[in-house]
Order: sequence, then C-alpha cells, then structure tokens
Amino acid sequence: MKRYIIIIGVICLACQMQAQQVRQSYINMPDSLSALLTKINREDFIDFLDSNMKAEVGNRLGGKTEMTRLTDDFIEVQSSSESSFQMKVLTKSDNSPLICTVSTVCGPACDSHINFYTIDWQPLNTKDYLPKLPTMDSFLKPLPEDASYALRDAYRQVDMLLMKVELSPTDNSLTFTFTTPDYMEAEAAKQVEPYITPQVVLTWKNGKFD
Repeated sequence: MKRYIIIIGVICLACQMQAQQVRQSYINMPDSLSALLTKINREDFIDFLDSNMKAEVGNRLGGKTEMTRLTDDFIEVQSSSESSFQMKVLTKSDNSPLICTVSTVCGPACDSHINFYTIDWQPLNTKDYLPKLPTMDSFLKPLPEDASYALRDAYRQVDMLLMKVELSPTDNSLTFTFTTPDYMEAEAAKQVEPYITPQVVLTWKNGKFD
C-alpha cells in the first residue's frame, strides 16, 4: 500500500510540475511572439482564471483579448475577433518537453500557422515534428467521370489551400479543417461540398504529429 501511495504521489507531483511549466512558459513568451500583449497581461490572464474571473485584458491595439482556456498542458487565447492563439506542451521522444503553437487569422476564411519551440522559446524545425502537412488532395475527392460542366467549373475554383488548425485541449491531436470553401462563391462552394473531406486529424506519437 505504501508503495502505491508513493507512486500516486510521484504522478501528482509530475502533473503539478507540468501545469506550472505551461503557465510559466506562457508568461515568459518573448514579446516578439506576443505582439498584442505584455508580460503583465499574460500574468493577469492566469491570475484571473485562478480567481474564477473572466480573463480579459486590453491589448496594445486598444482592443480586448481573452484567455478562454487554461489546463495543465494547454492554453487558448482569443486575441481579437479575427484571430486566436493556442499553445500546448508536448513530450518529445526523449521525454523532454516542447511547445507547439497555432496562430489563426480569419478574414473571412480562417488560416493557421504552426510553430514548435523549446520550453524556453528557442525555435525548432517544424518538419522535425510535423513531417507531412495535409495537402489539397487530403481534402478533395475526385469528381465522377460524368460530372457536369458547372460542377467541374466550381471544382476548379478550389485553387488555394486554406486550413484552420486546432490543438486539442483534452488529447494530443491536431485537427486541420479545410476552409478554402469559405472564400469561394457560395453556389460554387455548395456544389463541391459532397467532394470535400472537411477535416484531417493527426495524433502526436513518438515525438511527432503523424
């Protein structure tokens, strides 16, 4: 029994350290990666949520920014009405931590950028941890041979790859949502909808998303 108590204690301590790690890393984020917020703003977010208050602050552009989620390994911030930021602490294959961030801008179609950093915000090579991004073919299904001219014309309008990317707050998955139809003409987007796979999900395994 004593042995099990010790094991549980070690697990709890590890969880507490992880929770502290994501908080401290976010607070210590370089200003160059957090253009809208100061270090004091980031500290305030966490203090507000710990006090069960709405975590909203005024940003450098005079607007409002809100931290909408904080867990032991995940943070989500609604930077503005058109942009958001997510970060998650993941474990590399050697059991050391790293940070994955997703920055999204919507206008009107959402598009995201993914980056990886050491726990103290040194940039890492994205391809080492995300070797293969989804491509247009990941989302588009081939047209039938008897497709009409109107359908083929609509299909040709899918000419730019836009994706909204989301880290999961509850597991180690990364979801890519195809947002190209959001910038297309409504009728064309409706025509090609049956030939689109809306999402691709990758899972963090052995130190990379695959």
